[in-house]
Amino acid sequence: MKQLLEFLGLLALVQGGMGLLHEFTDWHVGLVQRVGFLDGYEIYVSVALVVLAIALFAAAESQKSG
Repeated sequence: MKQLLEFLGLLALVQGGMGLLHEFTDWHVGLVQRVGFLDGYEIYVSVALVVLAIALFAAAESQKSG
């Protein structure tokens, strides 16, 4: 379970970071800008993904190893 939470946290962090990178540099990376119903909310969704990643890492850290 710990590894799953860490993996999901990593995915959320990467997608959130790539979404912010896209918004501030206009590079065409990430999936956030490709989802149509998020049009106009890409920055908020990217920040939310980064916060979700931090929460997932914290939850993974609180899990027992083994």
